[in-house]
Amino acid sequence: MAPANPSAPSRPASRVPASTPSSGVMHVNSRHTSHYTVVGNHLAQHRGLSLVAIGLAVHIQSLPAGARIGIKCLTARFPESEARIASALRELEAAGYLKRTRERLPSGRVVTRTVSYNQPGVAPCPVARPTPRAPRPKREHEPTSTPTPTPKPAPKPAPKPAPKPARAPLPAPRRPDPVGARTAHRILVELRRDDPRLLLSEADVARLAPAVHAWLERDAPPDAVRRTLAAGLPPGLRSPAAFLAHRLTACLPPPLPAAAPAPARPDPLQTCDACDRAFRAPHPGQCRDCRTDLTEAPPP
Repeated sequence: MAPANPSAPSRPASRVPASTPSSGVMHVNSRHTSHYTVVGNHLAQHRGLSLVAIGLAVHIQSLPAGARIGIKCLTARFPESEARIASALRELEAAGYLKRTRERLPSGRVVTRTVSYNQPGVAPCPVARPTPRAPRPKREHEPTSTPTPTPKPAPKPAPKPAPKPARAPLPAPRRPDPVGARTAHRILVELRRDDPRLLLSEADVARLAPAVHAWLERDAPPDAVRRTLAAGLPPGLRSPAAFLAHRLTACLPPPLPAAAPAPARPDPLQTCDACDRAFRAPHPGQCRDCRTDLTEAPPP
């Protein structure tokens, strides 16, 4: 047996703890006090999710509320393509880690609401509320003061909506005229030849015919009335009868002014039978100088 050499160096001690496995991963952990996110092993070791989906879920859970996580934003942040990002988001939705819904804002704009769940199927933790502070004990000889309640402002009544203006009545003829009534009826019936949208019911024709008759009574030509009613129709015409009633009322032409009387024509020229002098008179005869019936009577 060889003698022991006391000057030989001893075997160096291992830096790895005795409980560390001889192969595989080893963890060197340090305690986080800020800027950290708690992730459950159900996500980190999920067997049904791809590595891209797990990493994306961890990134989303680390973001503050209100951060944008659209496909464009995530593609600009990571080297993965839009197709891989979109596929990972669908995986997280199917596994219950994400929920995306489309909502319409009061302004009419449609937005996507995204909710991230750090553990699907578990009720969220209640929000801790501050405990109310206990009242301070009253000291001896301390005056008691009662707070004066602040008067609440009286609510103002909501303003009443303005009443809608009454519709003007349809024009009506001043005197009956069977010919004008038949012409007005024919104008309304034949409007569909100008535009198929102006197809009126029999009741609408009977209601609007007096208004058309009022136009004709004001010496409006029938062709001009028909062109005026059928011109410039709006593209989304839904009620032709209401549109024609408005146009017949708003565009009613004024009546023509009364014709001025013709000036009186002078009497024709006549030739005097006595002196052959010309003079103006309604009938042939003698001029004023030759007429004996116009001689002044002698003074009394």
